[in-house]
Amino acid sequence: MKIVRVTATPLNVPLHVTVMGLDKKTSLAACYVEVETDTGIVGHGLTSITEEDVVAQVINGVIAPNLVGDDPMLTERIWEKLYWTIMPRGQTGYAAHALAAVDLALWDIKGKALGLPVWKLLGGARQRVPVYATFGFGFFDREQLAAAAKKWVADGFRRLKMTVASEALKHKDERPVMDAIREDAKRVQAVREAVGPDVEIFIDANCNLDLYHATKLVEMIKPFNISFFEEPLTQNDALGMAQLRRNSGIALACGQNEGLLYRFRDLLAAQAIDYAQPNVCITGGFTQCVKIAGLAASYNVSVANGGAWSYHNMHLQAGVANGSLIEHHYLAVELYKTLYHGLIMPADGWLALPDKPGLGFEPNRDSIREIAKLPLSAGRAKG
Repeated sequence: MKIVRVTATPLNVPLHVTVMGLDKKTSLAACYVEVETDTGIVGHGLTSITEEDVVAQVINGVIAPNLVGDDPMLTERIWEKLYWTIMPRGQTGYAAHALAAVDLALWDIKGKALGLPVWKLLGGARQRVPVYATFGFGFFDREQLAAAAKKWVADGFRRLKMTVASEALKHKDERPVMDAIREDAKRVQAVREAVGPDVEIFIDANCNLDLYHATKLVEMIKPFNISFFEEPLTQNDALGMAQLRRNSGIALACGQNEGLLYRFRDLLAAQAIDYAQPNVCITGGFTQCVKIAGLAASYNVSVANGGAWSYHNMHLQAGVANGSLIEHHYLAVELYKTLYHGLIMPADGWLALPDKPGLGFEPNRDSIREIAKLPLSAGRAKG
């Protein structure tokens, strides 16, 4: 079997939020990838939280000419080849996103060729995975946030994640960071009071705090029993996160935007994290994320899904023994519904893995074709 075609399509997917009395139009950017073989098997992949047009150009202009004629089953060989083609000096960024999307498509082909779902190819540790719902976005006011928390609990979710920090460092010259985290503390309190003591709450700063302000926020929210704090510090500063973890006692998680294995080595060696969060749509695909899971296992650390894209990441979390949570991100799931057929919805806090070969769901090519006609995001749709 040989690769005959590799194509990437940049998309800026329009989304319409109508929960909790909102009527908000937004979008998420993504890059959709297809890899076609001479046997007729077509695999598909995805990446996001990046500049969709730049990644598409990397794939169409650099990766595609280097993959035509290769055997798609040789995922390790192809990964190494692409590493030396697009990130030979340890670069990550757009290159890691591009490699990830192509790698997902290759594993989809591998599963279809062998008649097995990807999660079984990765080890088949479990047939369902626990889910947390990312519901608490900055566009909710405090009252809407509490109401949304109640809604998601009523829908069967017992684990909830909300954002904090509101791009505090980015906007520090417009609003004091301390003002932002004081409001965060009130928002966390509102959610805890809305859902009671038995629902787990996670918070995510999206790398928008420094060590001082993250420490202050943890002090303010300590009474509300937070299960983990995701991406508390800018640049996933390993030494700073290790200090925050030691001094605060709060569990920390990060890794969804890291591109290479060595960054997880540094985080683990520094004892900076309780959950490693490689994202298969960003962190070099399944081929690299399995290695990250193995590295984390050597430290007795679980891997979990941060950064959304649950229907791709569920395969990793179900495949490896130290897999754990996947993220049912409201906006990302709406994007999935727009681009794909055959998605399984979570029930009672769990998501069952598909038995279909490959990724277990297929693209809605008509929808993708229409969205591809729309203007691109110009960097304004990372979610």
